[in-house]
Amino acid sequence: MAILNARTRPLIWFKPSLPALPSLRAMLRAATTRRYLAEMDDRMLKDIGISRMDARHEAERLPWDITPPRP
Repeated sequence: MAILNARTRPLIWFKPSLPALPSLRAMLRAATTRRYLAEMDDRMLKDIGISRMDARHEAERLPWDITPPRP
């Protein structure tokens, strides 16, 4: 008999009630990239074509807010 731990046992019973609910991985990726964006200097922001104000606004978004902002 094999011993299963939390990593090897699939979470079959866990199904999000909302189909549009972002995954934990997506939320962590959003939080990480927004933190990197907040740490960029003006030269780096200019290279990627984002203003300081846009970078600050994006960095302040909540991790589960991963939809693109409306223009």
